[in-house]
Amino acid sequence: MFNNSAKYSQMIKNEALRLGFMACGISKAEFLVEEAPRLENWLNNNHHGEMGYMANHFDKRLDPRLLVDDAKSVVSLTLNYFTEKQQSDISAPKISKYAYGTDYHSVIKEKLKELLAFINDNIGEVAGRCFVDSAPVMDKVWAQKSGLGWRGKNSNLISKDAGSFFFLAELIIDLDLAYDTPFVADHCGSCTRCIDACPTDAIMAPYVVDGSKCISYLTIELKNEIPIEFKGKMENWMFGCDICQDVCPWNRFATPHNEPAFTPALELLNLNKTELIEMTDEVFKQVFKGSAVKRTKFTGLKRNIDFLREY
Repeated sequence: MFNNSAKYSQMIKNEALRLGFMACGISKAEFLVEEAPRLENWLNNNHHGEMGYMANHFDKRLDPRLLVDDAKSVVSLTLNYFTEKQQSDISAPKISKYAYGTDYHSVIKEKLKELLAFINDNIGEVAGRCFVDSAPVMDKVWAQKSGLGWRGKNSNLISKDAGSFFFLAELIIDLDLAYDTPFVADHCGSCTRCIDACPTDAIMAPYVVDGSKCISYLTIELKNEIPIEFKGKMENWMFGCDICQDVCPWNRFATPHNEPAFTPALELLNLNKTELIEMTDEVFKQVFKGSAVKRTKFTGLKRNIDFLREY
C-alpha cells in the first residue's frame, strides 16, 4: 500500500505542476491539536474584527475530516501571482498585486477541479472537495504541515525558493497518500522589517497579526466606515496591501508568474489618480469585471478612495 501511496502522491504532484501550480505538498488529514488554542485565543482577542465567519465552524476549521467524510489527505498547493508590472500613475490609489488579473478564486477552483478529475480518472474513484480561501480551512497551517514553507512574522507563508507572493489552495480527499515532512525551520531570524513597515501596527508582535488593523481588512472585509484612527496611515492603498511582503527579504526570490489569467489589464494599470477619484459605477463594472476588486463593490471602493482623500 505504501508503494501505491508514494506512486499516487507523485502522480498528483506531477499533474499539479502541469496545471500551473508552483508547488504541491501532502499532509495527513487530522485534528490540528496545536492550532486549537491559538485560534481560540486569536478569536477571543477579537483580532478577526468584523470577519464573523472566522468564528464560525470552529471544529471544522481544525479538523478536515468534518469537511470531507473519511478524509485521509490534505493536498496543499501554491500558485504564483507575483508581477513586476505596476500602476502607471504612482500617485494613484494602490491595488494589491494579487488583484491585477482575473479573480483568483475562479482561476484556482478550475485548476483544482481538473486535478480532482485527474485523480478520479487515473487513480480511482475518490471523494473530495476543493478549497480556495472560501471555507473553514486553515490553509497556511496545512501548507506548512505539507512542507511548502514556514509562517513568517507577518503570518504569511514564506517559501525559501519563491518568497510569499502566491495563493494557497487545498484538495481534501479520502485517499491515503505518502505525506511530506512538515516545514519546522523558521528562516525569519532576527529580521523585523514587516513589523517595522506596517503603518497601522497590525503586526502586534512576531507571528501575531491583529486582522482588524490590517489595511487589507480595512479596505476589503470591513463593511462599515473605516475608523478615524487610521487616518493618514493607509499609505494610499485602496484595495488590499502589499507592504509587509514588499519589504520581506525573501521576496527577492519572487519571479513573475506565467498564468495568463493573472495578466494585468492595461485598462486597470493605466487608471490615473483623477480617473479613480471620479470613477462611476459604470466604469467600475467595466474595468473590474472578473476581478477580485469587485468584492468591495463600487460603494466600498469609493469609500476607500474617499477616505484616502479626506486625510
